[in-house]
Amino acid sequence: MKVHFTKMHGIGNDFVVIDCVNQAVSLTDEQARWIADRHYGVGCDQILLVEPPRSSDVAFRYRILNADGSEVNQCGNGARCFARFVVEHNLCEATEFPVETAAGVMILSIQEDGRVRVNMGAPELTPEKIPFVPPQPGSSDGQSRYRLDVEGETLDLSVVSMGNPHAVLRVEDIEAAPVTALGPKIENHAAFPARANVGFMQVVDRDHIRLRVWERGAGETLACGSGACGAVVAGHLLGELDDNVTVDLPGGRLAVDWPGGDAPVYLTGPAETVFEGTLEI
Repeated sequence: MKVHFTKMHGIGNDFVVIDCVNQAVSLTDEQARWIADRHYGVGCDQILLVEPPRSSDVAFRYRILNADGSEVNQCGNGARCFARFVVEHNLCEATEFPVETAAGVMILSIQEDGRVRVNMGAPELTPEKIPFVPPQPGSSDGQSRYRLDVEGETLDLSVVSMGNPHAVLRVEDIEAAPVTALGPKIENHAAFPARANVGFMQVVDRDHIRLRVWERGAGETLACGSGACGAVVAGHLLGELDDNVTVDLPGGRLAVDWPGGDAPVYLTGPAETVFEGTLEI
């Protein structure tokens, strides 16, 4: 099976994007892992599949495969690359359109400056819908903040879903944050039945944070769009952040806007094409 692909990135969070509208593609977990492998395949954090819509209410179906082959519901950086891909490959003439994801419908909008704005939907804070299992009664302070025991260490973290589960830890120094030590332990903690993305957030000012993210199924990435949204929601609920926040990640800068309540979270940032190629699978 020959598969044409495009390599893209959103501030360093990199993707292999595959057009499944004009070519028939079906990947096994093993094939997905091979494509994502940086030594033997193309190399990427996630594979994005552009599929025909299953209803007239959306323009496309948007699917995401992690580097380990698992399928996930949401990826903000991937959504921006998805939007640029379908327009640049003449699959869509509109600059704003809805797409179906496993987490629901997303609205993608290409701005005049070339950046892409994504309506990520309202954050989900109900534990069973994240999904998150609070370890014990009284472990929450009522602001989606919980105390979680991780191998004998008690951590204070915020828990939120942006279409995928996020745990957010407040740290004083992002450079010294124990991302690789704590990230996989929290990702695979029994309190997260579907595993979790783990964000380490340093608040610089009320409108500025620094962030590193350990992504489930991928490890630490240079950027995580849904993680940026989850961190801003967590900081806003704690009263530490305003409605419009600049998020600096190792790969670059994103803008996240959320006024609180049931309002949707908006994510804005760049998306770039790196190269195109053909794989024999």
